[in-house]
Amino acid sequence: MEKIQCEILGLSSSPATGGAYAILLKEMGGSRRLPIIIGAFEAQAIALEIEGIKPPRPLTHDLLKQITENLGALVLEVIVDELKENTFYAKIILEASGLSQEIDARPSDAIALAVRMHAPIYVSASVMDAAAFVPSGDEDGLEVSSIKPDADYSKTPITKEAKLAALHDKLKAAIDSEEYEQAAKLRDDINSLTSDN
Repeated sequence: MEKIQCEILGLSSSPATGGAYAILLKEMGGSRRLPIIIGAFEAQAIALEIEGIKPPRPLTHDLLKQITENLGALVLEVIVDELKENTFYAKIILEASGLSQEIDARPSDAIALAVRMHAPIYVSASVMDAAAFVPSGDEDGLEVSSIKPDADYSKTPITKEAKLAALHDKLKAAIDSEEYEQAAKLRDDINSLTSDN
């Protein structure tokens, strides 16, 4: 099977998808884009990892990463390998004890694990031919660098714990850089969020 390496270009939400999100993959060394509709939880898991925000307790994909590593396995790659009746299918390629294993997965889960394991993401050439598009002009979609889960909670679903973790990280950075007015505002935001119980 011919496969094309891709990178995550961005995440976006669309009212037309009924609360679902889209992850946009871009072929490396090319201009085609592949949008895949994913659930809110998986979008959050991907966005948090890309932004380097660590929730206070491990999310499901963090747990899967820990189990994989503790068993001595390595995620070699993930591949979105099929498109049937408008549904994408993926495989996680693992290596354990010198043996390679293919595990069936939803693309969203495979990609969430790939970003945690720093594994390459591939899409089969047949899927790219069937579902990818070439943007016209400057339509690059939402760049990964612009994903700010803690900045606009309406665009990326974030749990209360994740919001608190992000605010605590910002508070520490503000104190370290002696930006005390910003630190006071962040402290108030934290207090407001924790008093909402």
